[in-house]
Amino acid sequence: MANRSSARDDMLRSAAHLFRRRGVEATSLADVIDHAGAPRGSIYHHFPGGKPQLVEEATRTAGAAMSAMISAGLASAGPSATARAILDGFRGELLATDFVAGCPVAPAALEGLHAPQAVAAAGESFSSWEDVIAASLWQRGLTRERSYSLATFAIAAIEGALIMAKAQRSTAALDRTEGELSALLEAVLEASAGR
Repeated sequence: MANRSSARDDMLRSAAHLFRRRGVEATSLADVIDHAGAPRGSIYHHFPGGKPQLVEEATRTAGAAMSAMISAGLASAGPSATARAILDGFRGELLATDFVAGCPVAPAALEGLHAPQAVAAAGESFSSWEDVIAASLWQRGLTRERSYSLATFAIAAIEGALIMAKAQRSTAALDRTEGELSALLEAVLEASAGR
C-alpha cells in the first residue's frame, strides 16, 4: 500500500508551486492552504515559524528535488544532454503557464527580504546544483577548478535565460542558451578526452 503524502508535504509542494508562479510576496498562507486542500489551522501546526519557515522549507524541498533530477540526468545522459533537458523542461513549463512558472528556488533568492533563511536555502540549492554538475565534469576528466567554473556558468546561463524568457514572453533566450551551452559542454569534454 502506497504511503499517502502528509498535509505538511502537500503544503510544501503547494507553496513551491505557487511561489514559482506568483512569487513569494504575492502568495499568502491562505493561498497555500487552499491550494493544498489543508485545514485552516494546520499551517501553524506544521510551520510554527509562519511564512518565513514555509518559504525556507519549500525552497529547500524544491532545491533538493531539482538537485536529484540533475544528478540522475548527469548519471544517465551526461552534462550536455542534461543541460538540454533542463532548458527543455523550463521551456515546456513556460509555454504551459503562459510564461508564468519559473525556477523553483529563485523566488526565495529574489524576494527573501523578510526571510533570510529562505535566501540562504536558495543559495545552498544553487551551490548543491553546482557541486553535482562540477562532480560530473570532474569525473569526465576536467580539472576541479574548470569543473566548478563551467558548473557555475551553466547554472547562471540557465537562470538568466529563464528570467529573460519570462520578461520577453519568448523562449528565444532559452533556445539560444540551450544551443550554446550544449555546444560548449560537448567541445570542452571532447577536448578533455583527447588529451
